[in-house]
Amino acid sequence: MNNFKELIAWQKARKLHKEIYILTKQFPKEEQFGLTSQILRSAASICANIAEGCGRNTDADLCRFLDIANGSAFELESHLILCFDVEMISEQDFAIIEKALHEVQKIIYSFRESKSKR
Repeated sequence: MNNFKELIAWQKARKLHKEIYILTKQFPKEEQFGLTSQILRSAASICANIAEGCGRNTDADLCRFLDIANGSAFELESHLILCFDVEMISEQDFAIIEKALHEVQKIIYSFRESKSKR
């Protein structure tokens, strides 16, 4: 069992989730129950799945939840690309968020790889 709050992957995912939350505050109200909701759920899912995996008894279980977390990170990336395409977010905001998101994706992947080789 791992203490998820000590993991860099969870810490960075938490920070990203906060940035996404702040970013989506400026989205159009008509998107509140559509794209905004999907974005917030996928961002929350990254943190939640890292934490849930840490509460499991085996590295195999942890790896499964890390896979789900990374899947949510890629889902989030897809939603953000669409937001950029339809000009809901600026190029500068997109670049900042995308960089942070790619870092989270790489950290989760590396952590998963280290756990799966045991």
